Amino acid sequence: MSAPAHLENDTLLRALARQPTPYTPVWLMRQAGRYLPEYNATRARAGDFLTLAKTPALATEVTLQPLERFPLDAAILFSDILTVPDAMGLGLAFAAGEGPRFARPVRDEAAIAKLAVPDPARELRYVLDAVREIRKALRGRVPLIGFSGSPYTLACYMVEGSGSSDWQTLKTMLYARPDLAHRILALNARAVTDYLNAQIEAGAQAVMIFDTWGGTLSHEGYETFSLGYTRRVIAALRKEADGYPVPCILFTKGGGQWLEAMAASGADALGLDWTTDPRSARRRVGAQVALQGNLDPMALLAPPEAVRREARKVLDAFGPGAGHVFNLGHGISQYTAPEAVAELVDEVRTYSARMRTSSGP
Repeated sequence: MSAPAHLENDTLLRALARQPTPYTPVWLMRQAGRYLPEYNATRARAGDFLTLAKTPALATEVTLQPLERFPLDAAILFSDILTVPDAMGLGLAFAAGEGPRFARPVRDEAAIAKLAVPDPARELRYVLDAVREIRKALRGRVPLIGFSGSPYTLACYMVEGSGSSDWQTLKTMLYARPDLAHRILALNARAVTDYLNAQIEAGAQAVMIFDTWGGTLSHEGYETFSLGYTRRVIAALRKEADGYPVPCILFTKGGGQWLEAMAASGADALGLDWTTDPRSARRRVGAQVALQGNLDPMALLAPPEAVRREARKVLDAFGPGAGHVFNLGHGISQYTAPEAVAELVDEVRTYSARMRTSSGP
């Protein structure tokens, strides 16, 4: 695979294609966020999170902020996983000190019947404008990752109305009225497909599907309500843009027991959370997919040498072979010191380069 035109650093894309790289590429989930003082300043200027996310110039600004501090190998679109149900008219809001909340959750046949797949070019144009503006601002430094929540994860919030410790309302629907759940999930799969394809059309060079809550399902339920619908999305995604492949990363938090099924989904790479042993993961999926992960985000709260030690442990576990993208096992904590991220990125870059040199051709 050759680098997309004008892309200076294609290490991430090569790793996702399981091709040799001179070092292990690194980016971090939520790398643009509250741990950065410059992000907090921009958010304060915006007034609230949704204004920040829905203003392309500000979304571009915060997307690039971590790249100004750290030699990361990718930018990820600054947005939120709940943009799609928000575009369906459910009334998304973020109260101070609380998580997302929908004013109009969907819990019965009448509410579900009103749902429609949003047109990304209309209802989600601000996201696509941000993708285009970010690509222009990057000037080919690193690739841009677009993303969406999975059909199931979106359904969690759409039915529950907010975050939850047990997703009681949604899970009751799964068992009592699975037909209603399947209606929501089928519609979400179409919406996520359209949304990600629109991001690719606008300039995203890789995409990631965040199945944040798939790991809360039963063994049978994961295939029935989560992976089955994510597989539909992946099958319908654009596989290339401008003549270059557009890889897809699938991340199911708590999904380590389903790696074989996930690897057969059509995704190019699987994200691993910190509960999964990378050695075992590599044995189980072989060279079928690249792997991404999987440092515990809380390790970044430790002193610098501990951060570096834990980074080396992750790299040793994945080994020097092709097909590893270093990342956290979930999003970075808001309490992380930026200096800890600098230590981490430096250790990943230098140690992984030494690993390749010492392992030979």
